[in-house]
Amino acid sequence: MSTQRSATIKDIASRAEVSIATVSRVLNAKAGVSDAASEAVLAAARQLGFRPNQLGRNLRAARSATLGVMLPRLGHPVFAECLQGIEQAARGRGLSIVVSATDYDRATEEAVSEQLLRQRVDGLILTVADAADNPLLDKLDAEGVPYVLVFNQPLAAKAAVRSSVGVDNRAAAREMVQQLLAWGHREIHMLAGQFGQSDRARQRFAGYCDAMQQAGRDWRAPLQVPFTTDDTRDVLLHLLHERPQTTALFCSNDQLTMTVVRDLRALGLFVPGDISVAGFDGVQTGALMHPPLTTVSTPTVQIGRAAVALLSERIAGAAPQGAVLLPHALVPGGTAREPSPIPPRLPERTSHADPS
Repeated sequence: MSTQRSATIKDIASRAEVSIATVSRVLNAKAGVSDAASEAVLAAARQLGFRPNQLGRNLRAARSATLGVMLPRLGHPVFAECLQGIEQAARGRGLSIVVSATDYDRATEEAVSEQLLRQRVDGLILTVADAADNPLLDKLDAEGVPYVLVFNQPLAAKAAVRSSVGVDNRAAAREMVQQLLAWGHREIHMLAGQFGQSDRARQRFAGYCDAMQQAGRDWRAPLQVPFTTDDTRDVLLHLLHERPQTTALFCSNDQLTMTVVRDLRALGLFVPGDISVAGFDGVQTGALMHPPLTTVSTPTVQIGRAAVALLSERIAGAAPQGAVLLPHALVPGGTAREPSPIPPRLPERTSHADPS
């Protein structure tokens, strides 16, 4: 196939060794095609870079008045609150949204974006696992698809051509750790989501390192845990026995923070009496805890609203506006305070009950 023209369904039929009618039925999601034939057609379409109704979309005057939204996890409080803002702003503009989750998986990000674009959405609002190295974003840029990133912060080299809305993760994390240091903590360790799943976790770790180095304190590599982790007791036991002088923990997101607070209590430790815990996000559920979370508050609902406004401008033909950073704030809460003069009793390693 010549590189000077776009792929057609005839090209797909030839590559998949099926009829043009079969290709048409698969691409239009009609019944009567075997699984093997469907897989062959879709594979050929991907290989040829074909997307029905997408090629030449910038030349179309008609719009679907629908936005595609692609977030890692809809049940995560941060993304749920952001989605609330997206829905409110879209409805206010007479727009509909189609939402999908990717679970921080690159293959799923690719598949979900294709599904949304096949539905002829006018543009995308998305969070990806790693905006610094993401083939999907490169492809969207090359095809001229309007999109806005939420929470991701593109590298400087891409910031001018990629619109994004979020907060300054590095600066916000640095400020929180500086507050822990100001309260008198010297041994501060970080628990984070896996770096491969979240560039925000890496940026927040960089802020942790900044604060520790500026204070002349040694920083430690973070303990990385999967985002699906719902029990951190083994991780905490290992940390506290390896670093018994630890008086404060900084977690890269509030969902992890709430899990850590619960598990420290299950191990017989008091928060913040024995050990302080601070988080990042400022999710609404954190304020309902007792005591409320000490955290970085980020305007997640406003991030969603701002993304809709920015994407609407992109769809109308505006150039990418780079990174839009909204203000963050430290919330003192009640899970962190000055360290106790009496070191906490270390829980026995065997005290970790079987979660089953």
